[in-house]
Amino acid sequence: MKKILLATALCATLINLHADETTDTEIKKVRPGASADYVGASLLPVEKRTFSQSQYIPDVSLVLDVSYVNRDYDPDEVAHLEIPGIAEGILGSHSHDGNTEATYNANEGFNLNYAELVLSSSVDPYFAMQGVFHFSENGVEIEEAYFTSTALEHGLRFKGGKFNSNFGYLNQQHQHTWDFADMPLVYQSFFGMHGINEIGAQLQWTAPTPFYLMAGIEVLQGNNEQMFGNATIEDEATGVAIAEGATPPSLYVGYLKSSFDVGDTTFLGGISYAYGDSRVNHIEENGDGHAFSGTSKVYGADFLVKHYFDSYSSLKWQSEYLYRDMDGTEFDVTGGGATITPESRTNKQAGFYSQLVYMYNSNWGAGVRYDGFTKNDVVIGGANENEPTNMNKYTAMIEYHTSEFARFRLQYNRNNALYTEADEGGQQQHIDTIIFEANIAIGAHAAHSF
Repeated sequence: MKKILLATALCATLINLHADETTDTEIKKVRPGASADYVGASLLPVEKRTFSQSQYIPDVSLVLDVSYVNRDYDPDEVAHLEIPGIAEGILGSHSHDGNTEATYNANEGFNLNYAELVLSSSVDPYFAMQGVFHFSENGVEIEEAYFTSTALEHGLRFKGGKFNSNFGYLNQQHQHTWDFADMPLVYQSFFGMHGINEIGAQLQWTAPTPFYLMAGIEVLQGNNEQMFGNATIEDEATGVAIAEGATPPSLYVGYLKSSFDVGDTTFLGGISYAYGDSRVNHIEENGDGHAFSGTSKVYGADFLVKHYFDSYSSLKWQSEYLYRDMDGTEFDVTGGGATITPESRTNKQAGFYSQLVYMYNSNWGAGVRYDGFTKNDVVIGGANENEPTNMNKYTAMIEYHTSEFARFRLQYNRNNALYTEADEGGQQQHIDTIIFEANIAIGAHAAHSF
């Protein structure tokens, strides 16, 4: 009798182990981008879920990203370049609101871009939690810290905390999963280097269809550094409130995504929409500058095709198009805050990127990307500013993977989208940049979407 009981227990253990070792390929057929934790926790019926403390020890990983940058432009001036009517200071390090901010690969020479500490685990049969902590030379910040439901029925999933929005395709990904060392121009210009990364709540629904179909909504605090915002804008020189703040949460996002396979080729597409209040403050410490108060809308469309030649060789084409509409009041502040001139302002701007990446085998890959803007209409006080649209960027890269945990990338950029500031002539610049990037990871790390 004891032998029978022992054999039964052994069989049950082997079955559980097999369930825990579900492959990422099998998982993605159920839910693209999901990991074994998701399948193990959410697809089992409630009555079959069990709790074992040994299975809930957090996975820990550390990702290090360093680079060497050579740019044919004065490093002291690069942070002052702008994309006219769209974004200011998107290269190099600069100070804003008392904080030092820097893009990845900001400095000439060597860069410690970040060290990213990731903790993730199932909490119990009903929730999972993940934290991503971003260390840089400028300090430490919580990049993501959220919990996710694993026991909701009918294809529903809830997320709460701070996380990357599922707006578009690239926004939800961390930098170490990007195919290039830097963010596409349209993303960085509209949303900043962190994208839409907010505190809030998310509800997703996966439809019971033969192909993957997911819809989601998000209610977010609305503190995006580049475009959205709800804080009161004050003139630091005089302490006068220029524009009253909005009541948070003030940013709302919705999206619909679908994916299906045709043979060895996967198609993924989606549409996204974001709406929120905007408070953008570019008033300098001396009291001069400008600010914007109003509302903003962004429409997005993304499309991806990936063909697998074999288990390690693939060709991926990825593209996104973003259109934004900002409507409100611009405040021009001069004379050290002595004069504040409000005028109506509307921005109707659009841009895109399209990239092609070929993985020859598990070690070698190469890719090209083109960034451009198709619309840049800025109207202030009823007058069109006639901002340029002939702004683009060409990028090429080649990379070598020693394993799935270590990647070395050589990248070249030709950036034709940046101009000197208006008081310096507003001249278009053509900047050539070479980046050598090393990205190394240790520890357990959840599977990423393809």
